[in-house]
Amino acid sequence: MKTLFSLISGVLFGAGLTIGGMTDPARVRGFLDLFGDWDPTLAFVMGGALVVMAIAWRVVPGMARPILADGFHVPTKNELTPKLIGGAVLFGVGWGIAGLCPGPGIAALAIQPAAAAIFVVSMLVGMALLRLIEGKS
Repeated sequence: MKTLFSLISGVLFGAGLTIGGMTDPARVRGFLDLFGDWDPTLAFVMGGALVVMAIAWRVVPGMARPILADGFHVPTKNELTPKLIGGAVLFGVGWGIAGLCPGPGIAALAIQPAAAAIFVVSMLVGMALLRLIEGKS
């Protein structure tokens, strides 16, 4: 049952990213081009996500446990560290250059496999390099 709901959630998430235009690198770069030919379309996608998360953050504390899990996995850290800020900057630069981030990059594999595969492989190599640098397995 959990696997079925995971599959349905993943397909719904991928479809939402695709319909919302998040898998189109040109649209993403247009959204990030604040001082040029700015495309505000993705602001509505992000606004919709913000509304859903605002509701979720209000509902979750009142629940004893998730419907399909033993417990919630809520972040406990809230400090801004140089590592977090550096990672956010690196993520933003990568997003601006590629026009994709991890979720849309994986969803784009179904639409434009060649271009998305370059991004996904690069992302996986970067993740592996981080594990090597930090000494994690």
